[in-house]
Amino acid sequence: MKARLRWRVVEQQLAGARRCASPNQDERPPGTVPELVVIHGISLPPGQFGTGLVDDLFCNRIDPVRNSALAELCEVRVSSHLLIDRAGAVTQYVPFDRRAWHAGISCWRGRERCNDFSIGIELEGTDLTPYTDAQYQSLTAVIRALWEAYPSLTSDALVGHCHIAPGRKTDPGPAFEWARLEQELNQ
Repeated sequence: MKARLRWRVVEQQLAGARRCASPNQDERPPGTVPELVVIHGISLPPGQFGTGLVDDLFCNRIDPVRNSALAELCEVRVSSHLLIDRAGAVTQYVPFDRRAWHAGISCWRGRERCNDFSIGIELEGTDLTPYTDAQYQSLTAVIRALWEAYPSLTSDALVGHCHIAPGRKTDPGPAFEWARLEQELNQ
């Protein structure tokens, strides 16, 4: 039997999520509400899972001595609202009413600066590694909770990083099953 996760958005936080506050956030522009959900893929080092280095990246704690392969990330200041790990566990780095720094140079339907009006969700994975059943279950529950909390978010405002930064970003990659997510959201 498929486990059903039930989430509630309370005071801009996702109930049940582990908290790991990122300093890489700021205020959204006045009057701006989330209108877009951007799905990403991430693993650190690339192709390795469960290392804890995503927390370190989003909290500016990459140690170039211990992680020489990641030294170029020491000066990078990025974050996301959420991470869903391979087991489906959710970590929240930035409250939904604040701007996370996940999209970079981006454009959606003619609007630039997608960070201003989007919620970023990272999935632990790679472009070519299939995402897990647990990740799809958690992602579905999270998106449903966001749709309930933010009427400004709609089913046609769900994209990958690759869609808002084509040619620059490829995630969540061809391994991500968009049709599966759509089917699970419509159940």
